[in-house]
Amino acid sequence: MPDSFFTSTLRAVIGWGRKYSMFQYPFVTACCGMEYMSVSCAHHDIARFGAEIPRFTPRQSDVLFVVGTITHKQAPVLRRVWEQMCDPKWVVAFGACASSGGFYDNYATVPGIDHIIPVDVYIPGCPPRPEAVLDGVGMLQDKIQQGPLLLR
Repeated sequence: MPDSFFTSTLRAVIGWGRKYSMFQYPFVTACCGMEYMSVSCAHHDIARFGAEIPRFTPRQSDVLFVVGTITHKQAPVLRRVWEQMCDPKWVVAFGACASSGGFYDNYATVPGIDHIIPVDVYIPGCPPRPEAVLDGVGMLQDKIQQGPLLLR
């Protein structure tokens, strides 16, 4: 009867469940928002990765998508949104502006959101192609599945 059951660890089962139930909160500030929306459409369908419907409050989400340029005036708001999310939580820097400030190298923009909050996955591009976004979501899924059961 060895084929009638399987064994696993609790960590693997919980990691698998978290991996396919990403409740995302989009923090969209600039032009990358158009590419973010295109990933949710039928052609690319981010729903097959378990990240179908964006949440309307940070308290209901566990993945924060920072999409676009962040200014110094927006930085405290972004930090507060991140603090309102429950643990475990993950952050995705979507595009060149969120990752490194992009081509806006001036006094008003933050040179990457990792100066404000910790980032788990960087998705490069200006704007990133939907294929790059799906690759980033896959990397995030791997990180979620391998992550600890307890808080960071």
